[in-house]
Amino acid sequence: MSFTSETRTRFKDRTLGDIAGSLPGATAVFRRSKLDFCCGGQVTLLEAATAKGLSLADLEAELEAIAATSGPAPQPHTTENLIDLIETRYHAVHRRELPELVRLAKRVEAVHKGNPAVPQGLSDLLARMLEELESHMQKEEEILFPMMRRGGSAMIDEPIAMMMAEHEEHGAHLRALEAITNNFEPPAEACTTWRALYSGARKLADDLVEHIHTENNILFPQFVA
Repeated sequence: MSFTSETRTRFKDRTLGDIAGSLPGATAVFRRSKLDFCCGGQVTLLEAATAKGLSLADLEAELEAIAATSGPAPQPHTTENLIDLIETRYHAVHRRELPELVRLAKRVEAVHKGNPAVPQGLSDLLARMLEELESHMQKEEEILFPMMRRGGSAMIDEPIAMMMAEHEEHGAHLRALEAITNNFEPPAEACTTWRALYSGARKLADDLVEHIHTENNILFPQFVA
């Protein structure tokens, strides 16, 4: 995805609440810059940056970098390019976005604990997904992918089978995620943080499905029948 001056204008003139609710990962940028996207989310990015004496160009650059990994990824077919894609488009993005989702979920559960629609237990589920995904990705990066980059081996079937079994576990977590978030539909009274949480959770689910598809159906068949 390329970004033009029109894209920058769109970010500049959009409110913090709108950006936070529609661009997963933006809340981390706003939090680091101490921009109130929740209660104070009705001001534009330009107004907020001006009031805080922050660089609008720097904020836009961070948001553009996040948006660049939000769309569908192209699907190369060579082993090296597929592995590079998986590591940069999926592994790096999971590591960047999941900790922020855990933080948002903890806040929503704490602030809205009296609301019957609150996704109680969501932060625990996301933390478990983060822990299991990190273990899974490390095994791929340290064991399986180096084997593949060397052209495979007679022993490669076992780690591939293990990764596919773990993919099944990730799929079970995704079904639980959909259930606890009402298919990522926040209630009408949800605040900006709650909406940002569900928007990010939806993107996580979409990314993880594409991640698993890329491995199971494109990369792994290059090494096993």
